[in-house]
Amino acid sequence: MRTTIRLDDGLLEDAKRLAAEHGKTLGEVIEDAVRERVLRARAQPGPAPVDLPVFRGGQGPAPGVDIDDNASVRELLDEGVPLEQRR
Repeated sequence: MRTTIRLDDGLLEDAKRLAAEHGKTLGEVIEDAVRERVLRARAQPGPAPVDLPVFRGGQGPAPGVDIDDNASVRELLDEGVPLEQRR
């Protein structure tokens, strides 16, 4: 298959040099590099699943809390927190 890719000029020169040193075409060198990276990615396990806490129950926000008003929610969350610790 044919495709067009953009490479950093220095990387392209290094790849051409490598191809010449090993008697390969530039396409073969790029294909080998991509194949190696894909195989390495397949061999590495993915990130572990994360258990997120889930709130089950309750009647929604406390009375008087307008969850559509970010400033009000932030103010409620900061209640009792010293000014030096607020960001």
